[in-house]
Amino acid sequence: MRRHIDPAWEVSVHDVKDRLDAGQSMLLVDVRQPEEHEHCRIEKSLLFPLPRLQAAIEEIRQLAQGQPVVTYCHHGHRSVQAAAILREAGIGRVMSMAGGIDAWSTEIDPNVPRY
Repeated sequence: MRRHIDPAWEVSVHDVKDRLDAGQSMLLVDVRQPEEHEHCRIEKSLLFPLPRLQAAIEEIRQLAQGQPVVTYCHHGHRSVQAAAILREAGIGRVMSMAGGIDAWSTEIDPNVPRY
């Protein structure tokens, strides 16, 4: 199934950092594999690997409780797919973090290990 993906659904790592620093609520969803999440992650993010995302939609809907959802992965490819899946499920305010955790490591927090 080909999903509709809109580039406007992307948010920069700087926007995510600014929102977190401002205390704005958001649900950070890491869609990488468990071993990737174990290696490095953004604090307070929750792991929902992309292959199992469809089965977790109701749990994510409950956790989001109306707040924006930001998905991320290694470089931003899986997270865009995840945003499309969640939007198709009716979870409205979903954005993909452009550049993924790799961009977070290089542009925001160099203490987050790269791989």
